[in-house]
Amino acid sequence: MKLSMPNLIPRLCTLAIFAVLGARADVTLPAVLADHMMIQRGFPVHVWGKAAEGESVSVTFRGNTRSTTADSIGLWSVYLPPGEAGGPFELNIKGNNRITLKDVLVGDVWVASGQSNMEFQVKEGINAQAEIAGADHPRIRLFHVKNKAGHYPFADIAAEPWTSCTPESVSGFSAVAYFFGRHLHEKLGVPIGLIETSWGGTPAEAWTSLRALSADASLMPVFASWAKMNDDAVTHQLQREKELNAWRRAADRAKTEGKEPPDFPWEPNMENSWMPSGLYNAMIAPLTRLPIKGAIWYQGESNASSERASLYAHLFETMIQDWRHSWGQGDFPFLFVQLANFKTDPDARWPELRDAQRQTLALANTGMAVTIDIGNRDDIHPKNKQDVGLRLALAARAIAYGEKIEYSGPLFRQATPEGHAMRIWFDHTDAGLTAKGGALTGFEIAGADHKFVPARATIDGATVVVSSAEIAAPASVRYAWSADPHGNLYNADGLPASPFRSGE
Repeated sequence: MKLSMPNLIPRLCTLAIFAVLGARADVTLPAVLADHMMIQRGFPVHVWGKAAEGESVSVTFRGNTRSTTADSIGLWSVYLPPGEAGGPFELNIKGNNRITLKDVLVGDVWVASGQSNMEFQVKEGINAQAEIAGADHPRIRLFHVKNKAGHYPFADIAAEPWTSCTPESVSGFSAVAYFFGRHLHEKLGVPIGLIETSWGGTPAEAWTSLRALSADASLMPVFASWAKMNDDAVTHQLQREKELNAWRRAADRAKTEGKEPPDFPWEPNMENSWMPSGLYNAMIAPLTRLPIKGAIWYQGESNASSERASLYAHLFETMIQDWRHSWGQGDFPFLFVQLANFKTDPDARWPELRDAQRQTLALANTGMAVTIDIGNRDDIHPKNKQDVGLRLALAARAIAYGEKIEYSGPLFRQATPEGHAMRIWFDHTDAGLTAKGGALTGFEIAGADHKFVPARATIDGATVVVSSAEIAAPASVRYAWSADPHGNLYNADGLPASPFRSGE
């Protein structure tokens, strides 16, 4: 039968509607549930996705099957019994269609987040060629979240697919995360999954939910800062266009002359990356339905300005508690890197921010890797990420896995007056203290006026005695209190002491 055009159009529309409905009826999964993925051992296996309203969905894994029905908006979720590390396995999902996830491992999943020093890639670091060539670890799995900001918590995430750790896949992956995961895999013998979700030059408030930020009046300066950034947006946009045009001309000229082009001019808030909660919404919230072992974090440079550093201790604690609330797994291990040594501008408050990071250790199941001895005073992105990953892994082995090992350098406990001196007491000194490379350096002392002067410091057992002929009645002491400090206090396990300030 030959159809006229008026009759053909309704028929085509009907077919299109049925095609759309058919597509909607297919069971679909979020990006983090895919071939080669890692499932967290010891936790119920959570599988979720979309389907047609009322569609029956069943999931089978390791001989266990659970079934459910998609709700009125097409969402479904099931939990299967937890299991021990192992694999590879298949995970099967059956609805109106079938999905089989292949090469699935069960082990420990760690989320790696922060700004550029977490984003720093294996191929950019020291000994990169050899590290990449040796990165053949089929039981380490990598998942790389793409940079994206959102105004509300997303249901799914933009990411590259899960992959086994190979020289090809590890080259562009987070160096800190890889060296951390490699050490755990080698020491523990369990499969390790690494989820990298980081964005260079971003502040902590962008990684914290709006729920948590808005619930605390003391965090309102975060929104004031964002409001000011928006008030200046039009002027900034015109300045930015001028800057980019100049960069393009310089890049074209360099190309014509056969020279290296200039670096792309970085700026804060590229693609709304400084928006409060924006990165939490797009790069953290979609992951929180996947059980994890813990998180590692390398960030702080963007919060170290004079107007932001004083808020960091409370903001960082809020962010950690916010993530723990969102995952609903209790106080999972949260391990972070203290800012490395760097010759920054005089207005930056790196010492204060480092101390804020140290104070965050008051939260349960947190650990800190001190890095003031392995940075680069002339480069905000030091290339030695092997030792950073190692120090985080030591903390993980102690805090997350319960090994009886020393994982931290000396941490300030208290300062007590002793005549014209002060005695400093530390944690993590069971094996004793040592001054690396000679006489002990890096200590300053002050009276009630808080005017610090260089101090004489000597090790006495597991304590340090600090004094100065200029200060008759000492009231406070500080150590390694500069952006590029030169303190040399270590414990006998070879780990550096954290900067600190007492009496404030």
